[in-house]
Amino acid sequence: MSLEQAWHTPMDALALYSHWPDCLLAAVEAYRVEWGPNPLPKAAQRWGWGRRILLPGDGRWPAAMQKAQPPPSALYWSGRGSLWRSLAQRRAVAVVGTRRPSRHGLSVSREIGAVLARGGWPVVSGLAAGIDGAVHQGCLQEGGVPIGVLGTPLERVYPRHHATLQSSVERHGLLVTELPPEGFVSKGSFARRNRLQVALACAVVLVECPLGSGALHSAEIAWEEGMPLWVVPADTGRASAEGSNGLLSRGATALTQPGNLLKALGPGPLKRNLRMEHPQPAIAPNRNAHLAEELLAALGRGASLEDLCTTLQQSSQELLPHLLELEASGALTAEPGLFWRPS
Repeated sequence: MSLEQAWHTPMDALALYSHWPDCLLAAVEAYRVEWGPNPLPKAAQRWGWGRRILLPGDGRWPAAMQKAQPPPSALYWSGRGSLWRSLAQRRAVAVVGTRRPSRHGLSVSREIGAVLARGGWPVVSGLAAGIDGAVHQGCLQEGGVPIGVLGTPLERVYPRHHATLQSSVERHGLLVTELPPEGFVSKGSFARRNRLQVALACAVVLVECPLGSGALHSAEIAWEEGMPLWVVPADTGRASAEGSNGLLSRGATALTQPGNLLKALGPGPLKRNLRMEHPQPAIAPNRNAHLAEELLAALGRGASLEDLCTTLQQSSQELLPHLLELEASGALTAEPGLFWRPS
């Protein structure tokens, strides 16, 4: 049965044929009422991309979505549609964590994203601030394929400072949401996307999260399904890691070296297609190239403005313009607290 035939099939016959739960059948009927007998032209007229709606019954629809509670009635996407083949088979790894991580959590997340990218694994995360953004930055830096599962419609960016990152994820990977254009966003929208992240992945990595967080919810779903679940150990005195450390005490696998992921998972579905060598980002010309080189050398794996002033014996007024130029060129990435690290 084609999607067009399914759209026009009487509801009792569709229920018999599909074995869908009542909630999904009700959602399909609501869509029929809204869109009428010829939905795609109307959707294309309103949104301009009616062909980027994935519905249950499509050959690319991930089977695990039907186990999600509740299952989504549709997935709206933008980016590289060829990736749905891997996602339908759950050939991806989800990495989740808190919006307010430690510097160690951010560093480990970027490294995990880079390792998975080099191994050919699509990297699923929620594009939130903190761990989500860091893991996708690491993935993109290594030429990998990020999958962003949004709690908003595709046309919205949240948080707003992730506009560039979200655009890069869309260009190099895939953006996915269950919210239609102009759909209503609530706090629950971000909680509900947790089940979608897990449904697209074969394994979950939890970097750092407090009790009651959405990331912990994702990890609990994976735990209940018996999926491989890795947790990055963190400082036992840190509240932002209380939830993730708690899973370790329950028997989750500790991830002490990001490279261990590839030892356990093997090569990913995109291993042969990835470009493994990439030029380093160019440093924009500035007034003092020598000082820029000294800044990069003094930065190491990351340093604050105060540390750099002490190391280079320069004032903040002298160093700050050069740091901003290097950040604008893509050589540095700024973090809260006047802290920079190499991109």
